[in-house]
Amino acid sequence: MAMTLRSIGTAAALLSLAGCTATLKLAKDDSEPVLAHQTISAPNPADRGSFAVKYLTYGSGTDKRPEYGKDVAIKTKTVDVSPFATIPKAQQKHRKAFFGFDLKKAPLNARVWYPDGPGPFPLVLIVHGNHDAEKFSDPGYAYLGELLASRGFIMASVDENFINGGISEENDGRAWLLLKHLEAWKQFSEGKDAKDATGGPFAGKVDMTRIALMGHSRGGEAAAVAASFNTLTYYPDDFKQKFNFNFAIKSVVAIAPVDGQYKPTGQFTPLENVNYLLIHGSHDGDVSTAVGLRQYERLRFTGEEPRFKAMLFMYRANHGQWNTTWGNKDNGPRSGRNLDLRALIDPEAQRRFAKVVISGFLEATLNGKREYVEMFRDHRTAGAWLPKTMYTTKFQENGYRELAGFSEDVDLTTGSGVGVTLTAGHLSTWQEKAVPFRGRGSDTQNHNAAYVGWNNEMAPKPPADAPAAAV
Repeated sequence: MAMTLRSIGTAAALLSLAGCTATLKLAKDDSEPVLAHQTISAPNPADRGSFAVKYLTYGSGTDKRPEYGKDVAIKTKTVDVSPFATIPKAQQKHRKAFFGFDLKKAPLNARVWYPDGPGPFPLVLIVHGNHDAEKFSDPGYAYLGELLASRGFIMASVDENFINGGISEENDGRAWLLLKHLEAWKQFSEGKDAKDATGGPFAGKVDMTRIALMGHSRGGEAAAVAASFNTLTYYPDDFKQKFNFNFAIKSVVAIAPVDGQYKPTGQFTPLENVNYLLIHGSHDGDVSTAVGLRQYERLRFTGEEPRFKAMLFMYRANHGQWNTTWGNKDNGPRSGRNLDLRALIDPEAQRRFAKVVISGFLEATLNGKREYVEMFRDHRTAGAWLPKTMYTTKFQENGYRELAGFSEDVDLTTGSGVGVTLTAGHLSTWQEKAVPFRGRGSDTQNHNAAYVGWNNEMAPKPPADAPAAAV
């Protein structure tokens, strides 16, 4: 799997370095025949739905930006995120002057697209990743907000720009802020902290039993960390920070996520019993390897509730075009990376893919429309909906039972299932070891494989009169 993913990776995009140029070379595109056989008969999940879409913002009401200052529809209280993130001392004065607050009084700000109807509607939060803190990232998912609200979802794009740029190891703070937003939404759904006597625009309209968290880049890791924190009683790195969230988070969407920038107690974040969608582009010039596959592998299902996890890898998609404000260069102001932008897929096509798979995933996991699950099992079943490029997919659901995962012990002859034994003959190599990411040294995908090789000279030769083997 790793070799397939990286063989259509970023190498074609990284063509222009230190003034050198090269002829653009792309893998031959076989999408015309591959995507020609649509089998799902359900409506395209990227089509606009039947609801009129309404829009508002909520926030502190004191922010320098009017949408989170004087123009907010709902005022929210500030929170202290400083136990989970630290601004370097050299930046503190400038940041406070620019934003007007520090991390001890961080706002709960968000842009909200919602259906004009009685509800209750599922709730979806999306959070951006790291970018220039003074070039705001939260407006960049409006295309998803408009679509999802028209289809009966409430979507909030969370503002965490104040935690961007120059801060490291802060993804636990990004995650904690997402959960504090869910606390605010619980109040909105109960009609609290509203301006008017009718209970506010979301009173009785939010289905807090159907929640999804989505994130892009560092936000993609934060969404998974938030789902993990959601079930805990204490912050793993400081028991004095107590948690009491326990929201009904059903699904997580990770868009080109990082992984392992935050490790609770030094471990990769464990995750269980949520639906999980990972999307990544082959020409991602920032998170150049699909490291979200490690979180995919760590996710475990227990119980009988139908859940699944899926990965879709899009050829020629980059890191930034998932967000309309980030652009196509994947290189911040201090980056030495230079990309040959001719290799990239059209940004509208990249976002059309995002709309198809994210909307289909939410329909399947929050609304129970299981007819959309097949597109994650095999993307070819939704070929008519997808932009004409190449894709690699990975899928697993909670009914999956592993016979041999090659990680359970150091005995080559045992499998994972009860009573499973492994035997081999005439091999020159037989090992069980971790699957690496290509080009990342000792970094691995968090799962093992069997490495086997054979030597034809060691194999017994069949009799001269033996029939030819069928293939």
